[in-house]
Amino acid sequence: MIKTMWAVCALSIIAAGAALADDTASLYKQHCSECHGVTRLGGMGPALLPENLGRLRKKEALEVIRTGRAATQMAGFAEVLNTDQIAALADYIYQPPAETPTWTMADIEASHEILMPLSDLPDKPLHSSDPLNLFAVVEAGDHHVTILDGDAFLPLWRFPSRFALHGGAKYSPDGRFMYLGSRDGWVSKYDLHSFNIVAEIRAGINMRNIAVSGDGRYVMAANYLPHTLVLLNASDLSPIKTIDVVSKDGKSSRVSAVYTAPPRNSFIAALKDIPEIWEIDYSDNPRPVARGVVHSWTPGHEEGEFDFGPFPVRKVVLKDYLDDFFFDQTYEHVVGAARDGKSGQVVNLDAGRKIADIDLAGMPHLGSGITFDYKGHAVLATPHLKGGVVSVIDMQTWKTIKKIETLGPGFFMRSHDNTPYAWVDVFSGPDKDALHVIDKRTLEIVKTIRPQPGTTAAHVEFDRYGKHALISVWDMDGALVVYDAKTLKEVKRLPMKKPVGKYNVYNKITYEAGTSH
Repeated sequence: MIKTMWAVCALSIIAAGAALADDTASLYKQHCSECHGVTRLGGMGPALLPENLGRLRKKEALEVIRTGRAATQMAGFAEVLNTDQIAALADYIYQPPAETPTWTMADIEASHEILMPLSDLPDKPLHSSDPLNLFAVVEAGDHHVTILDGDAFLPLWRFPSRFALHGGAKYSPDGRFMYLGSRDGWVSKYDLHSFNIVAEIRAGINMRNIAVSGDGRYVMAANYLPHTLVLLNASDLSPIKTIDVVSKDGKSSRVSAVYTAPPRNSFIAALKDIPEIWEIDYSDNPRPVARGVVHSWTPGHEEGEFDFGPFPVRKVVLKDYLDDFFFDQTYEHVVGAARDGKSGQVVNLDAGRKIADIDLAGMPHLGSGITFDYKGHAVLATPHLKGGVVSVIDMQTWKTIKKIETLGPGFFMRSHDNTPYAWVDVFSGPDKDALHVIDKRTLEIVKTIRPQPGTTAAHVEFDRYGKHALISVWDMDGALVVYDAKTLKEVKRLPMKKPVGKYNVYNKITYEAGTSH
């Protein structure tokens, strides 16, 4: 009798546990899967798996689910879910999947497809627009991209993109080809002369961004899942090499981002889970890199174990993580911060070490800062991750010149050499519909613009001449709003489906100081 009662109780407990698991899976599907993927492998948001949550303690995860995450699109669910549901979701994302996801070189090769041979492409543009003053506008609302004439501000081509496209379009050095990377791992190449897709390949399961080498020969993809960097041939996107991202003590890491450093003939990658920066040399005659040694290589010291082959990886070890970063104009320094850090840091790539701390409690976004000249000094300016502040920092002393108070945390700051103004958005909070225009000569806000009250206004980009500033209204019934950069008056408005970003060909290929690189 007692055994029977225990059996019934055990079955009841198992049934209750199964019901709870089903309920939690349903909660995840309803509230999380759209951004993080049905199987937790990532989409617009990162993968939610134990191996990708190493720096996020469960207590912190509870708070993120409850209140959201600053300077991201992660909303809080405190008004939608109760305490038990939030706790169940936190437990759920820390459970390993039934099968460990993998994406090997064989998988990458199998996904590769050439859709338009280069030999079939025209020698000259099949349109009359200035090929260097085109914009790629990423419309996340319905997963499309619009190619826009930057003189007449007329759409020339609109095509469907891969799901969860990352905003940052990259271009070949001559501006002819465009490369796009999606959060679910796809890399796509497009011809801007004929408006054709050239090739595609899936480089990973959950990808952060891509970079094109300064010489135009290579594309590198930075992955969250698996923990790899993937090198592709830029001509047809055929895979060349995968690089496992592992520290010298065997810990693997997601890649926060990868960018090209043209004067150095290298890619620079920031790592999410280990405090290191990696430099991958893509020149024909790379410098030997000592295996496991983190300082610079010196000619004549080749006695140890060195990599003499192509694409050697040089590892720079830091004391703190570097999630978000940008370069100075010489590409000698990397400036950045951990998203949960208390200060920023400056890393000299030649010396292979940190040279300064800066008064910056976290950067809000990769490439959120800009550089410009202020009273004869090169300065950087960037919004903060939390709080309504833009910091202006002298790039010789690395001291803060001024903190400009804004209406809230910004996500992007942009300018152009041919305008005296810098524009910064207010990405979160009650004033998310506002943008501030700052005079670079006085470091004062001269105007606050609200393109569409009640919606989010973000991501300013200039045309190639710096004559017009384009602003995104991040809404399904959103718009691309064009302003005269001199008078600050609206000149045109194009309806669009949540245009999260727009990228001018000329500004990107010339590495204009006022835009992201």
